[in-house]
Amino acid sequence: MSIVEPPEEGTAAPISSLAQLDEPYRYQLLVEAVLDYAIFLLDADGFIASWNAGAQRFKGYEAAEIIGQHFSRFYTDEDRAKGVPQRALAVASSEGRFEAEGWRVRKDGSRFWASVVIDPIRDGAGKLIGFAKVTRDITEKQRSQLELQATQLALHRAQRMEALGRVTGGLAHDFNNFISVINGAAELLRKPELAPDKRLKYLNAIADTAQRATHLTQQMLAYARRQPLEPSQVDVGLCIEGMKPIFQATLGSAVRVQYQLPDDPCLICADVSQLENALLNLVVNAGDAMPFGGNVRIAVSCVDSRPDEQGRCATGPFVAVSVSDDGEGIAPEILDHIFEPFFTTKPEGQGTGLGLSQVFGYVSQTGGHIDVVSSAQGGTTFTLYFPKASSGQVAGH
Repeated sequence: MSIVEPPEEGTAAPISSLAQLDEPYRYQLLVEAVLDYAIFLLDADGFIASWNAGAQRFKGYEAAEIIGQHFSRFYTDEDRAKGVPQRALAVASSEGRFEAEGWRVRKDGSRFWASVVIDPIRDGAGKLIGFAKVTRDITEKQRSQLELQATQLALHRAQRMEALGRVTGGLAHDFNNFISVINGAAELLRKPELAPDKRLKYLNAIADTAQRATHLTQQMLAYARRQPLEPSQVDVGLCIEGMKPIFQATLGSAVRVQYQLPDDPCLICADVSQLENALLNLVVNAGDAMPFGGNVRIAVSCVDSRPDEQGRCATGPFVAVSVSDDGEGIAPEILDHIFEPFFTTKPEGQGTGLGLSQVFGYVSQTGGHIDVVSSAQGGTTFTLYFPKASSGQVAGH
């Protein structure tokens, strides 16, 4: 076995046989050696002027039968009828590059999904003399993407059906309870011998149950973003300032409430009562996440951007209202469901599962966005983003 010794220090490396070849021939060898890409030249009118082994491998044509033919023969009949090949050359010529994906046709008539790049070639004077075209067969990649999209769509549909089942089941359960109370009280009221105090008792039961049914309907309308609102201009900092006694009374002495409120007005256009309900819902949830006490932080600030539904950045201005706790956090598998109606992790009888869905619907109907960050170590932070209103008359409390 022979061993090739490295060149001594200070001496030049030996010239390889490839390096001794003329540059045009080296380029030709490079293009011919590439089998995963079709690399070929077109003249200025789109007729094929060269053909490499990669193009022959997955398009099926030998060089002798394809050179001199127009490159549009690789396109589908539909694309040719739409003028796609001519448009591709026009874009490459005017913009300096054309890049796209689409169906192409092999010699045997079968189709493959191709990634295509076309670059213009110009002479020293800047005159267009042709195009360099590179095509890659990415059929398997496209098939995998379609299968992934189909799986994601099926999962999304299954999740929607599960959520819909939870909503309809919850509504049916609650309304059946309401109807049972009303029917029972109505049957008792039919008795002519019923004492006046009993009659009043059953009438009150019917009225109270109807009120509870109305409240449930309002909660569902809030989630569906069809709740009747009475918007006015509100200073969010002043709104929270006025709710401090309610927050502390709701949370109890084991929870310390910290506030970070702005000195200048942070104005939004919102329904004050619904804003107060949304904030109280979040504060109650924060307290429930800390059964042994802890800290709740409520902050208000004016910001220039917020995250959107796709995780990108939406520009403002906005008013951000955050409610944070030191609790155990929300498990990742639960986080995607917390805004669904009737979804709750609380024991039966301790939560309806409508609080966060109502907050979500109200904030969305107001033109805002709600963001949640949660971890086992850092607790949970809900941030409500509302479009900032211009200065003007502020609704008083």
